[in-house]
Amino acid sequence: MARHRLIKLFGATLIALALAGCAAQKAYREGTALLAQDQVAAGLLKYQEAVAAEPDNAVYRAAYLRARDTAAVRLLEQADRELADGKPDLAMQDFRRVLGFDPANERARAGLRAVEADRRQAVMLADAASAFEKKDYELARQKVNAILTERPTHEDARKLLEQVSEMSATPSAEAVLGAAFRKPISLEFRDAPLKQIFEVISRHAGLNFVFDKDVKPDQRASIFLKNSTVEAAVYFLLMTNQLERQVMDGNTILIYPNIPTKLKDYQEMKVKTFFLANADAKNIANTFKTILKSRDVVVDEKLNLVILRDSPEAIKLASQLVALQDVPEPEVMLDVEVLEVQRSRLMELGVDWPSSLAFAPLLTKDAAAVTVDQLRNLNGTRIGVTGVSATVRANKTDGDSNTLANPRIRVRNKEKAKVVIGDKLPTITTTVSSGVGGFASESVNYVDVGLTLNVEPVVYLNDEVGIRISLEVSNLIDTVTSKQGGVFYRIGNRSATTMLQLKDGENQVLAGLIKSEDRASGSKVPGVGSLPVLGRLFGSSRDSNDKTEVVLSITPHLIRNIQRPPASASEFSAGTESSFRRSPDNSARPATVLPQIPSQVPVRPASAPAALPQAQLAPGVQVTPVTPPPAPVQQ
Repeated sequence: MARHRLIKLFGATLIALALAGCAAQKAYREGTALLAQDQVAAGLLKYQEAVAAEPDNAVYRAAYLRARDTAAVRLLEQADRELADGKPDLAMQDFRRVLGFDPANERARAGLRAVEADRRQAVMLADAASAFEKKDYELARQKVNAILTERPTHEDARKLLEQVSEMSATPSAEAVLGAAFRKPISLEFRDAPLKQIFEVISRHAGLNFVFDKDVKPDQRASIFLKNSTVEAAVYFLLMTNQLERQVMDGNTILIYPNIPTKLKDYQEMKVKTFFLANADAKNIANTFKTILKSRDVVVDEKLNLVILRDSPEAIKLASQLVALQDVPEPEVMLDVEVLEVQRSRLMELGVDWPSSLAFAPLLTKDAAAVTVDQLRNLNGTRIGVTGVSATVRANKTDGDSNTLANPRIRVRNKEKAKVVIGDKLPTITTTVSSGVGGFASESVNYVDVGLTLNVEPVVYLNDEVGIRISLEVSNLIDTVTSKQGGVFYRIGNRSATTMLQLKDGENQVLAGLIKSEDRASGSKVPGVGSLPVLGRLFGSSRDSNDKTEVVLSITPHLIRNIQRPPASASEFSAGTESSFRRSPDNSARPATVLPQIPSQVPVRPASAPAALPQAQLAPGVQVTPVTPPPAPVQQ
């Protein structure tokens, strides 16, 4: 009875397993069909049913994982494209589809968070733009900074922040002085006290001049300017009297002697960091040290930046130099085509007659050796003949083969590029140590066999490209084994090295690397084989002709070249040897109508400055101070 129950239970188990297998297979087929119809979620559910029905079936599980990952990657890439095209709603649908069949997909979750952040940031950016239009720069700055805190790469927020910073920036003292410096003025002083001249400029331009204690009180100067500016008057007075200035605020200038100790005390220093995109930080630092004579230069090779501490004038010059040097390297695309043409011709014609006959007694049936007694009874029926055969040859073989390589190489200016197409042949070398009981060791070296192309372009400003080309084509000829067991190869080699200069898009073909082999061999019956026509029946010949040619075609295409900077950027004033301060604008100005004032104004001694007439304070002041004539000498 128990045995009968066991049989029933076993049968039911087999039936259940069979039904489960059929259900799994059916679910698998349905899932495949649904995926073909782009019903990803439904198809993956069917795959999950198949896996649940047969957990140990590796085929079902692998198909489920592969389909899930493929669908997730496709939908995520599609969502990224939709985000780039400004379609966040469609992107959210794709992200949610991915989470529908793969709830743990972190990339889809991050995509949903990014879409929500974009919407929130768009509202904040609109509020910031509205505040900017209302000239509430502080509120606009707060909104933009909040966006950049969450997403530092938000381009629209960065642009708006630049506009806010530009509008709300406090003008520098030099900028405030610009209006006063541009006022027209004409001065005529001859051997007048220096401070008196600055007093005239002060009243005219509304500037304050503060003098260092070491400026000589009795220092006198002469200046004659017509239709000039306040800036030019101050510049020439300082330069001709060994003085220097320091801007203290918007309308105050400090005058001090131009000596090293005073420069250290008064000269303002600035620090600027140059973030380089293309130039090398070491080269930029060397430029600063060579041209600007800067000592405080720091190079960060990891971040490719240079930190410079120098005067404001030197910082301006450094910025101009960096703008000239920090440009992208030229690049060129080389369209190379290498063609190896092989032609082979083989001609075999004639009859190969036997060159020898061999006679030998026939062996016995049991294959025993022939005895001497058996040799005595030899006759024509017991002697075998070998080598009696002739071969008629009439064969012509033609072979053509082309080996083509067509690489496209993108190379930076003055950088080397190498293309290798072929095989590496191992060369085995055996080394036996000296002495009794020495042991042998083997070493393997690899030799490149095939096509090796080296190019080095040089891009010129006239859109021409100089290319240094080195082409080498090698092939295996034979294998040689030494007595010690080392394996060596005989390698044929053809190479060419040249320098070309081509225009953008100009093609150049290099040919002539030809290898030609002609071989002729034959065999014939002596005497008869030498007859003119009949000799073909008593001999054969073999003629072969192998010819190989390598052709190189190269065409450069400029991807990017250096643009010549304008003359104003490549040539500019750099001050003097002792100071980088540039001279004022010396362009011609229209003459101004000057007020009618006395031609000569007496000047009191330096201890008591002369009182200046009101006419000298009007725009376009003309002052001609002279010293009184000396008193007559009494006899």
